Amino acid sequence: MFGSLQWDTLSTLEQQTYYDDHDAFATAVQNSDGCSIRCGEALASSESATVVRFPGEAQALTDGPYAEATEQLGGFYEVEVPSMDVLLGLVKLLPQSYTLEIRPVWEIPD
Repeated sequence: MFGSLQWDTLSTLEQQTYYDDHDAFATAVQNSDGCSIRCGEALASSESATVVRFPGEAQALTDGPYAEATEQLGGFYEVEVPSMDVLLGLVKLLPQSYTLEIRPVWEIPD
């Protein structure tokens, strides 16, 4: 979930609207056949990030976001669903201000 939202600038009522949308999403996933949330988290602001790069043999640390962009990763869900169509219906319950990137999980072969 990407966005440029400044959480601290929202009123308590506006913040509650976001919580309610996430609760509605989680409930809908739980109540949908073959669907489950494996994990999910909200992330701290990108300003608190530490980027680790490995140029050659060294380890280079940089404070701040990975990329200078107006939208940063704000959180994620890992959701098991029977089809992309089901997922596309469920994500309509998340806050409309988000930009969502949906990717399959790469399964490691046995």
